[in-house]
Amino acid sequence: MNGRLTVVGLGPGRSDWCTPAVTSRLAEATDLVGYEPYLAMVDLAHQARRHPSDNRVEADRARHALDLADAGGDVVIVSSGDPGVFAMASAVLEQLDQQPGRWRNVQIDIQPGITAAQAVASRVGAPLGHDFCVLSLSDVLKPWSVIAQRLDAVAAADLVIALYNPRSSQRPHQFADAIAIVARHRLPSTPVIVGRHVGRDAEHVVVTDLAHLDPDTVDMSTIVVIGSSTTRVLDRPHGSSVYTPRSYAAALPTEQTRVAR
Repeated sequence: MNGRLTVVGLGPGRSDWCTPAVTSRLAEATDLVGYEPYLAMVDLAHQARRHPSDNRVEADRARHALDLADAGGDVVIVSSGDPGVFAMASAVLEQLDQQPGRWRNVQIDIQPGITAAQAVASRVGAPLGHDFCVLSLSDVLKPWSVIAQRLDAVAAADLVIALYNPRSSQRPHQFADAIAIVARHRLPSTPVIVGRHVGRDAEHVVVTDLAHLDPDTVDMSTIVVIGSSTTRVLDRPHGSSVYTPRSYAAALPTEQTRVAR
């Protein structure tokens, strides 16, 4: 008897940012599979069997969860944020694509969550109010040359950029390299939001700009949002609010005009 595999997003960490649909699926599960710190975010009242694993074994984790479901389990793979954004939903589907004859009868369900960029943006206003992109700086699964090329393209396109996995102990220099690429196309005064552990007890959010961005304040628990040429900072009595207007000029200023302002 085949079972069901659901991939869920817990959101950034706060229990009330987890959707009712996800909460329901967690309560019904026979097995919970995931990166150990994410499983720790699930209420211990849930009686499901827990299968923790390391962060760099996504394919193994996906296969294990599919096997459990294939044996009749009601299995939930736990991701933080949204499972479809740099998380386990694509890892599961990739395994199904690579082995089309296996797990054929397992029912697959994806339940969305609040992703980190949305959480960070909400803390300061609406920096994602117009066109934006999300980009992971991790070169574990793709080469740095691809990351650099994409960064240059989206910076030149004047998109707001949300950077995931910005700086780790294994690649501390790459974040500074990434900011240097963006700075070719953005003014030093471009607003930047640095959000760390948003939605958790150690939450810390700072509004700064490209000229004053300190790489040492950034790690793998951080999301960095870099504004576009239209992103604005409002000084408010209780702190700064940042937004990117939905209205847009008929034509973007040229790079020469932007830098001269």
